Amino acid sequence: MSEFSHWNEEGRPKMVDISKKDDSKRTAVAQSTILIKKELYDAIRNAEIKKGDPLQVAQIAGIMAAKKTPDMIPMCHPIQIQGVDFNFEYQQVDNGYELIIQAKVTCKGNTGVEMEALTAVSVASLTFYDMCKAVDKSMIIKETFLLSKTGGKNGDYNASNI
Repeated sequence: MSEFSHWNEEGRPKMVDISKKDDSKRTAVAQSTILIKKELYDAIRNAEIKKGDPLQVAQIAGIMAAKKTPDMIPMCHPIQIQGVDFNFEYQQVDNGYELIIQAKVTCKGNTGVEMEALTAVSVASLTFYDMCKAVDKSMIIKETFLLSKTGGKNGDYNASNI
């Protein structure tokens, strides 16, 4: 028998059986950061991005990505997502601005939503880049990480506890 949870007895990949796990309310918050130039920040604030509002489009793309996570990540279970929301915040830094993108995903089920939250902010970041690349190709998509999670047998997690 394999000591790895996602490998069967013959050493091949498998999706873990979660049918015996109890349902609970589960949440996950993930974050991604994008470094942008002041010129791009100003263009967004002045509604000068020719493709439209990059935050609105990024949010819609992120919601769609959360719902499609099991189609992209092979061992993720299809789950009944019951909520996805985003928060966008700009912070001024020495060489421009950082856009901090957070996604919160919720469900009531027998597996967590960490991958859905991480996928949501990742795709939102890529979509933001796509919407704004005509103004600033030098954007840097920086850290993407799980900020917190609640529910499940392993309990709560908060990145600030590290």
